[in-house]
Amino acid sequence: MNRRRFAVALAAASALVLPLAACAPGDGTTASPEELSPLTAYLSAGWGGDLDQEEQQAKFEEQQKKIEELQAQCMAEQGFEYKPMDTTGGISYGGGEEWKPDDREWVSQYGYGMVNWPGRDAAPVEETESVDPNQDYVASLSESEQAAYYEALYGPSPTEEELNDDGSYEWNWETAGCSGWAQHELNGEDPWSSGEHQDLTDALNDFYTEMPNHPDLADLNAKWASCMADAGEPGFATQQEATDSISQELNAYYENQTEYIEDDPALDELGEREIALALVDLDCREKVDYRAQYQKVTYALEEQFVADHKAELDAFKADAEAGR
Repeated sequence: MNRRRFAVALAAASALVLPLAACAPGDGTTASPEELSPLTAYLSAGWGGDLDQEEQQAKFEEQQKKIEELQAQCMAEQGFEYKPMDTTGGISYGGGEEWKPDDREWVSQYGYGMVNWPGRDAAPVEETESVDPNQDYVASLSESEQAAYYEALYGPSPTEEELNDDGSYEWNWETAGCSGWAQHELNGEDPWSSGEHQDLTDALNDFYTEMPNHPDLADLNAKWASCMADAGEPGFATQQEATDSISQELNAYYENQTEYIEDDPALDELGEREIALALVDLDCREKVDYRAQYQKVTYALEEQFVADHKAELDAFKADAEAGR
C-alpha cells in the first residue's frame, strides 16, 4: 500500500474531528454504533475504536504478553536466551477529562487544546517499574554477541537508503527480527497494509480529499469565513485553517527552542492568542450552526460512500475483527 498517499486521506479526515467532536462520549467509554458516523462505524474496527478504554487496555496487555512469549520462543531458536518482560505495569496518566471544543467555558480555558489542555499539569503516576529481566544476560555477552542478540531480536538497522528525510523508515515485520515475527504471528496482516483492501484505500483517499470541496461545505465555510472576517479574524477560508494556524505557530515555537524555559512568556502569549481565536471561531460556528450543518452534509456523503462501497467495507470490517 502507498502509505504516503493514504496519509493524505487520514489528514483530510482529521478535519472532521473538531466539528464532530461533541458527537463522541467524553467519559472514556466507547460510542455506540448509533453515535458513530456511517463510515466510522466501519473503520473503527481497524483500530479498536469500538472498545472502551478498559477493554482496549486489557486487549493491549494480553497481546503484549503473548508477543513476549513468542519472542522468547523465536530467540531460543536463534540460540539466545530471552525472558518475557512483564509489560502490564508502566506509567498511567490522570485522564477522563472531557474534550469539549463547543463549550464556551472550556474554550475560554483551553482554546483548541494545543498550548494548554485538560490534564496537562497532572503528574504521571508510576504504578510499577518495568525491569528488563534480560539485562544481566545481555551484559554477559561480548560486544559482537550483543550486536547479534539485538539484530536477532529487532532485525538489522535500516540503511541510509531505507531512511526517509525525517529519519523514519518503512517498517517490515519480515526484517524486524523476532519482535516483528512475534507481532505478525499474533496479529496477522494489518488489514490496511495487507494490500487486499487497496481499492477501498484508494476510494477513501479520494473521498476524504474531495469532501472539503463539496458545494454544501464550501458554502458553509464561506459563511463562517465571512463571520470571522467581520469579527477581526480574516484570512481563513475554512474552519480547519484556523486550528492549523495555531498548530503551525506552536510547531515553530518548539522548533526554535534550544532549552527548556519554564513559564515562557512567548508560549503564554501564544496560548492567549489561541484562546482569543478559538472564541471568535466558536462564535462564528454558533452563528452559522456550523457543527450541525457540517454533520448533516458529511453524514449524507458518508452514507452514499457506504452504499457505493458496502461490499468492500464489510470485507474490511470482517478482516479487522478477525485479527483481534
